Amino acid sequence: MSLFGDGLDAAVHKAFTRPAPKSASAQMRYLVKQLGGTRPVAQTLHISQRTVERYVKNQIKKPRPKLAARLDREVKKRWQPQIRARARQKAATTGGIVLDARARLGYTAPIGSTDQDRIRHLTVALPPRYAARLFDAQQAGAGDQQLKEITAEALKEVYFQDGGRRAGRLEEVRFTDIEHLEFGL
Repeated sequence: MSLFGDGLDAAVHKAFTRPAPKSASAQMRYLVKQLGGTRPVAQTLHISQRTVERYVKNQIKKPRPKLAARLDREVKKRWQPQIRARARQKAATTGGIVLDARARLGYTAPIGSTDQDRIRHLTVALPPRYAARLFDAQQAGAGDQQLKEITAEALKEVYFQDGGRRAGRLEEVRFTDIEHLEFGL
């Protein structure tokens, strides 16, 4: 499970104009149409081709929890690609992204400053360039660590330095012990 990647995906999913298919049968039919047959769906979901066919014919209605989660994830990954792309583009060029997080935040600064880590709950609007960097890194397959570093850099500039108006000699922001993380467009 990827905390940052899943958070970015959830933010983009809120832009959907129609709900994704809910039933296992409808989800399987959608994937069969998208992937061009039952064999690729079976390989993607790590199940037999015959099982896919049974779901498509509505002979099986309730998947096991792990399969249900994989099925839902694969459908949402492919659902409304143009709307997903448009939402990412808008966030990366004009809208930016809103970060709502409860985590331990601290920083490295010159001697004499109060750099003690502490739990903070922040809701911060990040500028479009950071939204673009987050989405680009996610598309390139970046892991949670790299996405966390980009987010910490954004918090350093936007929250701690207030766009250059304070804490000019701040060196590094620590963003750890994440209790809650949510992105919004």
